[in-house]
Amino acid sequence: MALQNSPWVLHSPCPSKLGLLPTSSASRMPCRPAVAAQLDLLRTRGANNLWVAGFPSSSSSSSRRDLLRLVPPVRCSVDVLAPTVGTVTEVDIDTFWPLVKGAGDKIVVLDMYTQWCGPCKIIAPRFKELSEKNLDVVFLKLDCNEKNKPLAKELGIKAVPTFKIFKGGEVVKEVRGAKFDDLVLAIETTKQS
Repeated sequence: MALQNSPWVLHSPCPSKLGLLPTSSASRMPCRPAVAAQLDLLRTRGANNLWVAGFPSSSSSSSRRDLLRLVPPVRCSVDVLAPTVGTVTEVDIDTFWPLVKGAGDKIVVLDMYTQWCGPCKIIAPRFKELSEKNLDVVFLKLDCNEKNKPLAKELGIKAVPTFKIFKGGEVVKEVRGAKFDDLVLAIETTKQS
């Protein structure tokens, strides 16, 4: 029987989301060394004790080991840190610069906001609409809370909301306040430059 069509194959969510693996507090994603260590343990010594959903529990441990040999090594999802196109990606002090640098030549628009800011709440849905319409632009948002305060200071934020537009990893334009039309114009002129 082909393994791909087998009821034994279980597509499960990320182990860290199930509370099975430690997570990195910075990214809230599985810590790569922790994932690798757990997978190595399962693939080697832990194979005899591994329960696979749908696999008969009365089957021999050699059958379970054979099944594990058929399963290709798992690649960790944290190898690539990238925003999702067509949405606004929440960033923090740890993920911001890697995403900006990883965007390459793409334009990156950063919305710096706070939870308590009224104008920030008003413009947020329109910012999301922009991300859905401009699939060639990366849209990020940064909550300027205590944790992210050093990054906000580094970026020279004076008021919220502030929008910074990056190209090639450098700030090329800034829009202060909930000025949607100014933001759209800034994005369009950056695209044309």
